[in-house]
Amino acid sequence: MFDRLEAVEARYEKLNEFLSDPEIVNNPSKLREYSKEQSDIQETVTAYQEYKEVSEQLKEAKAMLEDKLDADMREMVKEEISELAEREEELVELLRVLLLPKDPNDDKNVIMEIRGAAGGDEAALFAGDLYRMYSRYAETQGWKTEVMEATSTGVGGYKEIIFMINGKGAYSKMKFENGAHRVQRVPETESGGRIHTSTATVACLPEAEEVEVDVHEKDIRVDTFASSGPGGQSVNTTMSAVRLTHLPTGIVVSCQDEKSQIKNKEKAMKVLRARVYDKFQQEAQAEYDATRKQAVGSGDRSERIRTYNFPQNRVTDHRIGLTIQKLDQILEGKLDEVITTLIMEDQALKMEQA
Repeated sequence: MFDRLEAVEARYEKLNEFLSDPEIVNNPSKLREYSKEQSDIQETVTAYQEYKEVSEQLKEAKAMLEDKLDADMREMVKEEISELAEREEELVELLRVLLLPKDPNDDKNVIMEIRGAAGGDEAALFAGDLYRMYSRYAETQGWKTEVMEATSTGVGGYKEIIFMINGKGAYSKMKFENGAHRVQRVPETESGGRIHTSTATVACLPEAEEVEVDVHEKDIRVDTFASSGPGGQSVNTTMSAVRLTHLPTGIVVSCQDEKSQIKNKEKAMKVLRARVYDKFQQEAQAEYDATRKQAVGSGDRSERIRTYNFPQNRVTDHRIGLTIQKLDQILEGKLDEVITTLIMEDQALKMEQA
């Protein structure tokens, strides 16, 4: 491990030299590439440098015990040794985690797709609850959300809603939300007080840049049609809605959220690019999983991952056996406890496989 850390630190110093080189400074692509690489390893280098300082201080403190010290001074040194040893152990654990392979998508923005599944109107209402939960969580993280496309229902929920979360590290936290979410509650329309079970599916896609996935204009069929839904006088009169079909994969994306055809096409292209990128990723992941145990964050999209039980105010994540009696708070966007536990479990699995 320490040989790898030395190599990372040496690379960090080399990147400092590159970023001071006028040729690199005047080359935007190289400057961006090296700046990102340096940013990615900075936390590891900082932790390693602290580890070396703590280890040196610990060595000096242990050497002091060999000198002739009075009782009070000896007790102070022993206390310092205990604190330094504890911090050294913490840093070793942190460095092990920091050296784990990074998901190249972790820093990206996220395109999330929520769809009501089994349960009719109740499933659509639950899809709306999930959208609100994720939106509020995004606010607590300082991220911004933007609706890309939505198909609402008369009862106030969503048959489907697609939205983007813009913020550094959004995908690293939201990627664990992929899968089927189940709700158990008494619908408002249920006079007998019976508990109904409904589901909604969540897909979390990293936003893909143009350089990361080949989506050529010649491979896309563009259809325009009149919008249907809120939007003022232009609704049903202008061909502002856009449908994009990616011919090689058959992936279809529609967008009619904006009054402008150009803006709708821009939004649809973002979703299309993310879905094509995700398809290739899923295929690569399937090959990977055939030879190695799955991590928490790469589960099957159809897998039931979580249950929201209203009568018991309970949320259970079935992948890691986590149960929390705070459903009301979680639906208000207080997802930190769930997401942090999922991240820690994912890291533990990766460390077992390393």
